Amino acid sequence: MTSNPLSARPAEFWESRYRALGRVWSGRPNELLVREAAGLTPGTALDLGCGEGGDAVWLAARGWRVTGVDIAATALERAAAHAAEAGVGDRIGWQRHELGESFPAGTFDLVSAHYLQSPVALDQRGVLRRAAAAVAPGGTLLLVLHAGWPSWQTEPPFDAEFPTLDGLLADLELPDDEWTVETRETVRRASASPDGVDGYREDHVWRLRRQQ
Repeated sequence: MTSNPLSARPAEFWESRYRALGRVWSGRPNELLVREAAGLTPGTALDLGCGEGGDAVWLAARGWRVTGVDIAATALERAAAHAAEAGVGDRIGWQRHELGESFPAGTFDLVSAHYLQSPVALDQRGVLRRAAAAVAPGGTLLLVLHAGWPSWQTEPPFDAEFPTLDGLLADLELPDDEWTVETRETVRRASASPDGVDGYREDHVWRLRRQQ
């Protein structure tokens, strides 16, 4: 076991986190996924960093065939159990990938990545470029990332870079004649500290449509 968790290999870090904490997430879908994907026609979907499966289960329940990807085997086991309990286990395939090292094959009508940010090593730019490349013609790329630390976080726990709305689009290097930006927005939501201090957090949202 590494003495400093933030110096651990990514797979070790995330697996240890899931094993140590029991259930990590609420099981509900991300609010911005619901907002941005509710009106899309179901097809095939790729959920990158699926965690315990809240987003994947929500998509599957609405008719999508989903591939859920995460680095932690424990997270995927919990996600599969959640999907089975929700009655959509046959609509979701689970794959373990350390994104940046490996990536799911194929193309998808929706590629979704929410909060693909990490305190340990992650080639975010490279992964999101591969995510864009995995969108089928006519499909949608949906990205949601934290825009910064919560308002009450006076001492950041680790060094982090937060992309800007324009900066991420520049990093993706998507040809203008092949993509349409449908959502490009900063969303503020209430966020209380673990000690109950009221505050807020801002997230950036990008939804892009690939041309047919």
